[in-house]
Amino acid sequence: MLWGILLPTSLSLPWTRLLYYFCLLFLISSNRLLAGTGTIMDSGEYSPKNNGECSEKINEVSPLKCAFAIFDADFFNDAKIAEIEKGATELNIPISRANRKLVASVNGGLHDPSYLVFNPEWGNEQGQSKSKRFSYPSLSGIQRPESEEDIAFMTVLELGELIKTKQITSEELTQIFLHRLKRYNHVLEAVITYTEELAYKQAKEADEMLARGIYLGPLHGIPYGLKDIISVPQYKTTWGSKTFKDQVLDIEASVFKKLKSAGAVLVAKLATGSLAYGGIWFGGRTRNPWNIEEYPIGSSSASAASTSAGMVPFAIGSETCGSITYPAASCGVTALRPTFGAVGRTGVMSISESLDKIGPFCRSAVDCTIILDAILGKDPDDPSSKDISLDDPFSVDITNLTVGYLDDAEMEVVHILESKGVKMVPFKLNYTVNHVQGILSFTMDVDMLAHFDEWQRSGEDDFYEAQDLWPVELRRARMIPAVDYVQAQRARGKLIREIRESFTVDAFIGNATDWEKVYMGNLVGMPVVIVPTGFTKISNPPPDGSRRRTTITTGIYAPPNHDHIALALAMAYQSVTEHHKQRPPIDDLGPNDIIVDSISTPDYLSSQTIPCLEGSVPSGSAVTM
Repeated sequence: MLWGILLPTSLSLPWTRLLYYFCLLFLISSNRLLAGTGTIMDSGEYSPKNNGECSEKINEVSPLKCAFAIFDADFFNDAKIAEIEKGATELNIPISRANRKLVASVNGGLHDPSYLVFNPEWGNEQGQSKSKRFSYPSLSGIQRPESEEDIAFMTVLELGELIKTKQITSEELTQIFLHRLKRYNHVLEAVITYTEELAYKQAKEADEMLARGIYLGPLHGIPYGLKDIISVPQYKTTWGSKTFKDQVLDIEASVFKKLKSAGAVLVAKLATGSLAYGGIWFGGRTRNPWNIEEYPIGSSSASAASTSAGMVPFAIGSETCGSITYPAASCGVTALRPTFGAVGRTGVMSISESLDKIGPFCRSAVDCTIILDAILGKDPDDPSSKDISLDDPFSVDITNLTVGYLDDAEMEVVHILESKGVKMVPFKLNYTVNHVQGILSFTMDVDMLAHFDEWQRSGEDDFYEAQDLWPVELRRARMIPAVDYVQAQRARGKLIREIRESFTVDAFIGNATDWEKVYMGNLVGMPVVIVPTGFTKISNPPPDGSRRRTTITTGIYAPPNHDHIALALAMAYQSVTEHHKQRPPIDDLGPNDIIVDSISTPDYLSSQTIPCLEGSVPSGSAVTM
């Protein structure tokens, strides 16, 4: 099997032809509108009624030719254009309409996933069934703190020990976190739905099981939050959009099902940028606990903010192009964007079947490892998911690793890992593909349009929360020909081959918020752990100072299916540092610190362009994400 490209596994017609038929539909509709009352002459030449229909600057040019020019395909003569129009009308449109009726009448991509499956594996690697769970470190001497504030900022492993030793019940813990969610949500705008009834039901079951001597592991009775693109039966799954704000899906998402089996307790559906784009949702816009005058970047911002503020011990988010990476960096939490396909996506709103990934936001890399262990593995209803045979991150001997560091790596991380016996070497990824953003945009936008075709056709995009985001991008996506979509996937394959050949170390350290790495990492499907490494003062603080801070982070990157290496290195770094243990100042900003209700872009993005998450806008505009 070829790796790193879109692979057809089940199509009744040649797959390129089906893609061609689907994407040409808009062209044919445009042709009809542009052609108006024009006629086909006996000579085969097209004769428009008005030669100025296409552009006032172009005379005596067929509107059909102008339509082809939009596709960079204006090399056909008039006779061939007429032939194409006839064939498309008689064949393409009926097939496209039949396909839409069959699989595209419902928005969101929850059903009938594409069987053009992306495979991120390198070489002839074969994923093997996960045979055993990770061996978690044992904790001893953990005592229940007196204050609920201190309890709220304990790690999953520490809270699990309190529950296991019966120093606290799951019901008590659930009450603490529901209280914090309600206390801070009016400031952070991070919650769409409180799942209070379900939470207390699950907590009670966890306590009763423990009373009977049944302990499910470190997630037994631990509260958490889900990004609201993940469906939970009997609760709204709004996708952050006013169009779908009353939607209830009778689908139990795979990741929810696995966490339920591990004993975790769902306390809230957390906000998502509308249709998983940016930070604006129908009820507001999530703020950053470290600087509440700032809006974090990315549609998983609420998952990051809620974890950072101690509103949940951990949360689940998603990434297509930066929506785990950027919110984690903004909010100063540890997060994992896992290998593509490592976590199943059944019941999750789909942007792109070859880019979407589900991952955890946590207080530490240890917690990320625990959550990954619970949600990892094949999802029978997600063709792109697979069983990945990861080594136990807790058992990795990091002294056997060679780790590269890029020019933009945080050197504290480099020096600490070196002191622990890791061989650290200067490193640079070399590849010739110089338009990774364009490849990702073609892939993401066309796939998204396939999942929200009916949404656009019915005019519901006119009610979208930010009109210059998805509506503009998806209109443009309808003009991408099938052949150019396929060429983008071929270019993606070339990128992956070059990255594989250049990846001569076991892992590398580099800036987690550099856009080139965001595009490249998502196209390749490689895992990255985002690690807090410090804080700086905010720009232009009040005269008397402020406790608000800008977070500093780095990324630890590994090849696909080697998440355990990135996690092991992150755990080693955090074992001797305290950055990940710091608490944001949402209760005490400092003297005379007046919050101005205005949009602010994080300081580390002030000189960058913000081209996705998931989409594209310039930094400093009215819709930073």
